[in-house]
Amino acid sequence: MSAAAGPEVRMASGTGRWIVFTTVLGSGMALLDSTVVNVALPHIGEDLGADLAVLQWTVNAYMLTLAGLILLGGSLGDRYGRRRVFVVGVVWFALASLLCGLAPNAEVLVAARALQGVGGALLTPGSLALIQASFHPDDRARAVGLWSGFGGVGAAIGPFVGGWLVDGPGWRWVFLLNVPLAALCVPVALRHVPESRDETAHGRRFDVLGAVLGAAGLGLVTYALISAVWWAGVAGVVVGAGFVAVERRRGERAMVPPSIFRSRLFTAVNLVTLCVYAAFGGFFFLVVIQLQVVSGYSALAAGTALLPTTVLMLLLSAKAGELGERIGPRIPLTVGPLLCAAGMLLMLRAGEDASYVRDVLPALLVLGAGMTTLVAPLTATVLASVAVSRAGLASGINNAAARAAGLVAVAALPLLTGMGPETYRSPVEFDAAFGRAMPICAGVLAVGALLAWTTMRTPAELTCHPECRHHCGVAAPPLDPGTS
Repeated sequence: MSAAAGPEVRMASGTGRWIVFTTVLGSGMALLDSTVVNVALPHIGEDLGADLAVLQWTVNAYMLTLAGLILLGGSLGDRYGRRRVFVVGVVWFALASLLCGLAPNAEVLVAARALQGVGGALLTPGSLALIQASFHPDDRARAVGLWSGFGGVGAAIGPFVGGWLVDGPGWRWVFLLNVPLAALCVPVALRHVPESRDETAHGRRFDVLGAVLGAAGLGLVTYALISAVWWAGVAGVVVGAGFVAVERRRGERAMVPPSIFRSRLFTAVNLVTLCVYAAFGGFFFLVVIQLQVVSGYSALAAGTALLPTTVLMLLLSAKAGELGERIGPRIPLTVGPLLCAAGMLLMLRAGEDASYVRDVLPALLVLGAGMTTLVAPLTATVLASVAVSRAGLASGINNAAARAAGLVAVAALPLLTGMGPETYRSPVEFDAAFGRAMPICAGVLAVGALLAWTTMRTPAELTCHPECRHHCGVAAPPLDPGTS
């Protein structure tokens, strides 16, 4: 099908169903790897003889390249064809996953995870953009809703599947599972998904230098926090300042145009995002280790334990979005983080021999209620804070900011709580460090709530976007490609 015929695809057609199927499958691969890998961390450490720093890098190498390149990935799709870049991303992601699954040592695993993030940066923006560009306007919202719903189901069962794989065939299958999924996704995409591109993108220069400087600055700061190397931190700050200078000089041609931050609401909601997703990143990194190392849960039990959080988001995100439409963002973005903070403090009860019903479930229900309350209104506020023509850019910046906040938290929390290289092998030591980490996460969430309450006094006209309706991702808010 030609690119011109793309916007005429109807949901009831076979092509429409294939488009939803392949985009859900492709984006689901990246979504699962953002969360499922956490469940496997103790087993990865034991099998590879790795210390805590390797576990941090196993998470952060992926998040680093994904956060640093996701805006560039969206621009490549607009220029060279969304289907083409999506397929390249799926193949790249699958090959990197294969390398992860076959990694003979920790160094190869971390390098392969970084390569996975590059693939994720190519396929993640293209997934929803393909739907937006392919479907007839009358069917577009329904198609995005189906994409969001099926993606939410995948995110909800992901930790369960990950735990089952870790306890069964082994942690390597958390990565190897992506290979057959990609083998199914790519032929369907090539056969049934129409190509599309942004014709106005030709002639624009890619901000490759900005992307490299942004990723390098994040990488140096992350290395400094994980390895406690002061010079890397100084270098990271210098490179970060270089990134800001380059973006200012390039103006509207920059990957992150400084002018977008002239919107006080956009700046405020991104500060709230940084606080919220820093806390989420640290929490979900540590809690699955706590449940396995301290509470004695199997990987399957630890993964299943997290289900209430994502199920609540799956079932109630649409209602939270509709509530945000009626009352504005201030209350949801204040109450949501405070509920999440309360849930994290309740998780302090999950110590040795913790009862799931008595000690773990109440915390996750409160946390899930908080996440449900805030995520859809947060995304809607981001999109409402800028002109419609910049919605895709605003969403991409917000998504990248959330991922960057998560990776910095994973790097910083062990340092702030005094975790040593072998702490995760000792139930007593890890439990004590976890007890110090949760109040820090709760405090960061409280700062986010305070920011929301003090900066969002002017009501914003919000719209509950279809991509928010069943969002269950815990690593970042849903990504909106903007108008096609």
